[in-house]
Amino acid sequence: MENIIDYDVYFDEEFISFYEEVRLSKFHFDKEKQIYKYLCPCGDFFQISLEELEEGENVAKCPSCSLIVLVITE
Repeated sequence: MENIIDYDVYFDEEFISFYEEVRLSKFHFDKEKQIYKYLCPCGDFFQISLEELEEGENVAKCPSCSLIVLVITE
């Protein structure tokens, strides 16, 4: 049995619990990497790319822990 989470499947589930809802304006935009970042409680950053946002994605993930935030773009 694998312990690796398939995030695409996980995010399609109805029981998702977001750590926080954050307006995109609160994120820092890294122009070089084309990524929006927001500080995570674990010390790393929630990240979502400009490309993901343009494709309609609205969930920023932290690469160091299991927390996710809902990105509010309006």
